[in-house]
Amino acid sequence: MARRSAEPTIAPSRPARTRCSDRFLSGLANASRVTFVSHVQPDPDSVGSMLGLAHLVDTCLGKPTRLTRDGSISRAENRALVEALKLDLVPIESIEWDEDEAVVMVDSQPKTGRHSFNGDVPIYAVIDHHQTTGDLEGVPFVDIRRGLGSTCSLVASYLMEQEIAIPKKVATGLVYGIETDLSGYPRDASPLDDSALMFLYPLADKDLLARIRNARLPHCFYECVLQALQSSFLYDRLLISWVHDLPDPEMAGAVVDFLIRFEEIDWAVCAGVHKNELVLSVRTTRSDGRAGEMLRHVVGRLGKAGGHDYRAGGVIPLASTSASAIEDLQAELRRRLLKALRIEETRGQRLVALREMLHNLHA
Repeated sequence: MARRSAEPTIAPSRPARTRCSDRFLSGLANASRVTFVSHVQPDPDSVGSMLGLAHLVDTCLGKPTRLTRDGSISRAENRALVEALKLDLVPIESIEWDEDEAVVMVDSQPKTGRHSFNGDVPIYAVIDHHQTTGDLEGVPFVDIRRGLGSTCSLVASYLMEQEIAIPKKVATGLVYGIETDLSGYPRDASPLDDSALMFLYPLADKDLLARIRNARLPHCFYECVLQALQSSFLYDRLLISWVHDLPDPEMAGAVVDFLIRFEEIDWAVCAGVHKNELVLSVRTTRSDGRAGEMLRHVVGRLGKAGGHDYRAGGVIPLASTSASAIEDLQAELRRRLLKALRIEETRGQRLVALREMLHNLHA
């Protein structure tokens, strides 16, 4: 009987799979600088993502980076994040672009109407997790994972792949960015979101996280919530709140995060006027809600909208801010929302009865 060889059988070698972080970094080899841009009123997910990617580029390539701000950061928790981490966010309108610098768009996509980047410099990369479809033609590097709850989780995976040390400041920004996008119930999370949180949380500054989560609120917040409660109407399992004067666009999200906790509803919508725009924010507790898709369908050609399964937002430009024009738009949106959610057209019931409001005013 022939003896079997003791030598192990060697399988034909396969080319190593290129990691996303390797491809992202290799394309930046000739860039003089890397500038990160995002959507208007950048939220913790976009800020944390820019911070994490800047650390990746600085550590692995030693290239200078810039983090930008598109519009104001007005929500109390978001301001607290920027202040607590001492971040220098350059207003995008003041940027002077170099011909050989690389632009990386995070937590957003080109030509969606949700950012002010004017395209003076070509975009090198788009890194995002939104369902919103942007114009990606000609972008060399694209990593869009719509199954993720947070762009910060995607960025954390790059840092884990490269096995580089993560400072407390960076870990804190990434953790809060993930937390914010996964907040609410049901959680819009994937296994990568959870593994990123488990990896980053021990590295984060817990005191700073507590300070950010419990940011002090301005007086206008309570005025806005009061106005929202006074103008909230119930249509079966849908609650719509109209705010005629939003102090800032992000307040719509703060209001709807509060309203969706009402035990008798599955959907909450806040729509408010800010300058010459109607700002929309949507939340749902339904596992099959697909809020981003629903709101895009409702808004249609009136404006821009997008989001995730449980959270969505949009903006509609206002041709007129007269009371009658706004009332007409509200009526059209209400009709579209009821149709999209298959709710019978009916007169809404006030969340807080008018007689109770009048009684409280006289008390």
